[in-house]
Amino acid sequence: MTIDELKGAVLALGADEKKAFILETLPELAKDAMQDPGFLTQLLPVFLGILKDSGMDLQQLLQLASMMSGAPAGGNQG
Repeated sequence: MTIDELKGAVLALGADEKKAFILETLPELAKDAMQDPGFLTQLLPVFLGILKDSGMDLQQLLQLASMMSGAPAGGNQG
């Protein structure tokens, strides 16, 4: 199966199926991809674009991440 065929099949899924696909496949895909520092520089603008399109800014994302991890908002204080 080609990348275009995979992309077409995934984009044809319903919204809930797409969410499930992302949650189930992203961790596995990331294992290989995150070992390539060059890929991280390609991926960051994609994630920042997704963040911008969602209406959330980077500070809000950091606050959300802090809340989810149980750490105080603002990072390394103290």
